[in-house]
Amino acid sequence: MQPVDKYEQDRRAKMAKLAELGIDPFGQRFPDRQYIGQVRALWKDEYGEEGPAVRVAGRVMARRDMGRVTFFDIQDWTGRIQLFVGKKQVGEQGWAIAKLVDLGDFLGCDGRLGKTKTGELTVFATALHFLTKSLRTPPAKWHGLRDVELRYRQRYLDLIYNPESLRTALRRTRIVTKIREFLAERGFVEVETPTLHTIAGGAAARPFITHHNALDIDLYLRIALELHLKRLLVGGIERVYELGRVFRNEGISTKHNPEFTMLEVYQAYADYTDMMELTESLICALLDMLAEDGLPLERSARGGWLLRFGDLQLDMTRPWPRRPYADLFREHVGVNVDDVAALKRKAREIDFDPEGKHPDVIVNELFEELVEPKLTGPVFVVDYPASLCPLTRRKRTNPRWAERFELFLAGMEIANAYSELNDPLLQEELFRKQLEGLPEEESMARMDEDFVLALKTGMPPAGGLGIGIDRLVMVLLNQPSIRDVILFPLLRPRRLQYDVSTVGQVAEERSEQRAERHGGS
Repeated sequence: MQPVDKYEQDRRAKMAKLAELGIDPFGQRFPDRQYIGQVRALWKDEYGEEGPAVRVAGRVMARRDMGRVTFFDIQDWTGRIQLFVGKKQVGEQGWAIAKLVDLGDFLGCDGRLGKTKTGELTVFATALHFLTKSLRTPPAKWHGLRDVELRYRQRYLDLIYNPESLRTALRRTRIVTKIREFLAERGFVEVETPTLHTIAGGAAARPFITHHNALDIDLYLRIALELHLKRLLVGGIERVYELGRVFRNEGISTKHNPEFTMLEVYQAYADYTDMMELTESLICALLDMLAEDGLPLERSARGGWLLRFGDLQLDMTRPWPRRPYADLFREHVGVNVDDVAALKRKAREIDFDPEGKHPDVIVNELFEELVEPKLTGPVFVVDYPASLCPLTRRKRTNPRWAERFELFLAGMEIANAYSELNDPLLQEELFRKQLEGLPEEESMARMDEDFVLALKTGMPPAGGLGIGIDRLVMVLLNQPSIRDVILFPLLRPRRLQYDVSTVGQVAEERSEQRAERHGGS
């Protein structure tokens, strides 16, 4: 049980007084209320002093007591508005309610929309409805909410008291909705595939392992969506996608969360060039939507949107550059991808141990360390070393390279796409090569024989695309950490030790001080 401090005791006492008045301190249904954003949009200057009747509800964010009048600021997820509550206007019962209201409580209000003498849009209350008593004192804006740990561990406080966090959360949902609309317009169908897999496949990553008691077998939380979606291509679903959670038992950073959202799209009779066009079109459509939603974007001289991410400004005008992997490697690393001796020397220079590693593994480690951070983008890196891409079609002109691209924005990989390998014999051979020397705990350490069997049934030529939704949202909304765009990121376990009641008391005292300085606004 959490300890009850003196501030919660005071709130509990007010809750008891509400009950004595015959008022349920946790409220009832409040029908026909209007969103505050809609109410604010109703006002017209020609109304003069009094506008239409309105009915609003929300959380109390501020109060200012002025004798026989109290001003409240209430907030819902569309905005904030001031309430004018006068003893004469709301009657004895309403005034008794007003005296028992704390910051964080929920109020409903019937009244007339108008403006105060200072021009503040206000609901002049004719009836007050108590909807929920908050037993917890809110954090002070300039104290509790600067604590990043508090924001991530108690996201509900972050959403209530940081308007930017709520905007980010709601914009993320609009981005996901727009992705679904975009794909539906192009004939793609959304499906759901299993989260629990008997074999961890579709990517090179370490899985989470669980156990099914009834069958007495180990299962893996999926690390990718790919292999089941390709089975659906085999089955005749020619344009298919899934937007779902995947799980990788790996590190945590500002760019990585072990549980994240992935979009995977597959299109029959396409290749990776079609996926580039799809990716460009999708992201530009998202930017158009966000601009309409009020995200501050400007046009570049070339006509596309300028996207701000930290200190970077990205010109998203299409078409985006397409740069071969080998060319970028030579440009930024200074050696050729096939010069093994030079690769090993370069690896040692940056304290990487190259011994016993396949040359292309060394190449990839150097690419990730020395090249990727410089790819501010947008840029498609095309044609990866084939040995790194066991699920990808080889280039007909040179099988040393695979028809794969990765999209980079702000030095981060945002999308990964292939011309999908549909040759079952080559696929089986590549799987077997990949299994050599892999430890049992790694993904793809067992052959997915059913997937090979599906390919033998016949999968049409296809392009496939994967986009990390969390990273994409980070860049689109200019958020520096992946934790800022995931509502509940994974954090190190910690006992709840945040006593926000003391800083909350500061918040209430400062609210009263503001009232003394400014009066009812």
